[in-house]
Amino acid sequence: MSDAELARLSRPGDAIDAVIFDMDGVLADSEPLHQHAIRVLLAEYDIDWAPDGRDPTVGLTSLESFAVICARHTLPHDPRRLDELYTARVLPLLRERVTPLPGVPDVLRTLVARGLRLGLASSSGPEVIETTLATLGVRPLFEVVVSGVEVARGKPAPDVFLEAAKRLGVTPGACVVVEDSERGVRAARAAGMRCVAVPCAETRHHDFTDATLVLPGL
Repeated sequence: MSDAELARLSRPGDAIDAVIFDMDGVLADSEPLHQHAIRVLLAEYDIDWAPDGRDPTVGLTSLESFAVICARHTLPHDPRRLDELYTARVLPLLRERVTPLPGVPDVLRTLVARGLRLGLASSSGPEVIETTLATLGVRPLFEVVVSGVEVARGKPAPDVFLEAAKRLGVTPGACVVVEDSERGVRAARAAGMRCVAVPCAETRHHDFTDATLVLPGL
């Protein structure tokens, strides 16, 4: 995110004090790993999930995702148990294979050097978040990390972003959110925050008209 792009986000009398990032598909090339873990798990029950690659649960917490899946298919477990099985499968994949998206570590360090405070607000569970950030080597750059399971409502509700701003001690209007999904953009805007959309391969078909700015990458 360049100086020129930050300038395009500026509003008179409303400085940018913090940048709040989504994680999967924004910082980490992890969406394919999550989708692989879900597909492998569901294949055990003869379910071919999202064969066209357009997963309708992108942006939801994993528990919310399995609630959607259970509403569409008959499974021998409830959403919470499926979430546990999924987490056990995805954590090793993240430790072994997750990589940062192009330019991410440099962008994060540059923002910190400019005096901006960084937060992370992800629909992923706490263990998945910490594993991903640690593997990427960027965890120390974030002052606060908020998981979607820590708030009452997941995206597109604004709760996770409002909680991140609260923990950072900044007003929502002083925050810029970086997101890759339509649900995330809607959540950021509902929080009263400016939002940069950075679509990933899995979300290029989403509607980003609510975003303040759309970029091809960081």
